[in-house]
Amino acid sequence: MPSNKSVSDAPITQFVNCRILREHKLQREDLWVREGKILDPEKLFFDEKGSADQRVDCEGLIIAPGFIDVQINGGYGIDFSQATDDVRGGIALVAKKILEHGVTSFLPTLVTSPPDIYHKVCPTSIFLLTHQHLLFLAIVSLTVNVLPEVKVHSGGMEGAGVLGFHLEGPFISLEKKGAHPEQHLRSFLSDGMSDLIETYGTLDNVAMVTLAPELPNSQSVVRELTQRGITVSLGHSVANLSQAEDAVRYGASFITHLFNAMLPFHHRDPGIVGLLTSDQVPQGRTVFYGMIADGIHTNPAALRIAHRAHPTGLVLVTDAIAAMGLPPGRHTLGQQVIEIQGLHAYVAGTKTLCGSIATMDMCVRHFKQASGCRVEEALEAASLHPAQLLGISHAKGILDYGGDADLVLLDDALNVRATYIAGQEVWRKLHHHNC
Repeated sequence: MPSNKSVSDAPITQFVNCRILREHKLQREDLWVREGKILDPEKLFFDEKGSADQRVDCEGLIIAPGFIDVQINGGYGIDFSQATDDVRGGIALVAKKILEHGVTSFLPTLVTSPPDIYHKVCPTSIFLLTHQHLLFLAIVSLTVNVLPEVKVHSGGMEGAGVLGFHLEGPFISLEKKGAHPEQHLRSFLSDGMSDLIETYGTLDNVAMVTLAPELPNSQSVVRELTQRGITVSLGHSVANLSQAEDAVRYGASFITHLFNAMLPFHHRDPGIVGLLTSDQVPQGRTVFYGMIADGIHTNPAALRIAHRAHPTGLVLVTDAIAAMGLPPGRHTLGQQVIEIQGLHAYVAGTKTLCGSIATMDMCVRHFKQASGCRVEEALEAASLHPAQLLGISHAKGILDYGGDADLVLLDDALNVRATYIAGQEVWRKLHHHNC
């Protein structure tokens, strides 16, 4: 029976025989979808007298919100920090491949790079810039091919949606640079924002910036970025706790890969790690923190400490590099050569870790196993929490009525069986029954 034409003649899909992650619990309910959004079945029945046009039997599987990866440097041979002649094609390839890991939205992440890389990868919109930058950009555009830019866009059959860029560096600490190339690190001069514009070219399509809050003049940058709706993350830093707390007061809301590339926890000054239990975080605000739950970057005991101290702030990130999905050997990360040995990725010739080769579904499974948390918590760390961090949890990271129908279907072992974006199946594991 077709749905009531007075509201919409778009088809309605009903997912049956499933457990839906809603309000922090797996609930045995059906899920109703129309025009890419989740429907309230009561309104559908009583107000519209409507019914489903098609049914999907999920055979008891879990339906969770699609995963959101806020830190991914590349994968499958593509390095987002390498300015190739087809930046858009590279991002599109990764966007397509990560569907099989349940990722429906992501932030392509650029590690510390020279300015010409940012200008090539991020679109330049010189109308927003002041006069003194026009000449600079004119020179840059003569030396760099201006490419069809990568813009924020929704996902679909072609791949996961891009929510914006995550620019990790170059405004970070020399002592905690990790795999970031030293020669391209920068600090803020008197007016930090002009340094940002000069380096990045534009802040269009930028969703997150990772910086070290101890750098002089960083506070005005944190405030300005936050006012523009850009998430500020603290990382690659030797900040003490009070510097980190100041940055949070100015608007910072995330910690880039907790424990990695920061001062280790010390009981007299816990540094950035202390934000997890700080009483100086303004009321009503949450400080979120990224964790690379690949079993390599963080000992399971450290993962458990963080989760037990501040469970609602934990955001799973892959920090995946070009070598994700590739065999062992030599690959790249931005300007560095890296070497894959087993599940470890090192800067070639060193024991410095430089991103992971883990996939998001691997991180969800490892986090659950290492922390002993509930299935719901593991799934929310990859969906609800990153959506809350980015301020988009009214539409993504949830399965509430009116939300986007970005879904991942999983078995009880948290293996991804199928991925949906806006209610459309975009990936399915082969050799398995319907759903």
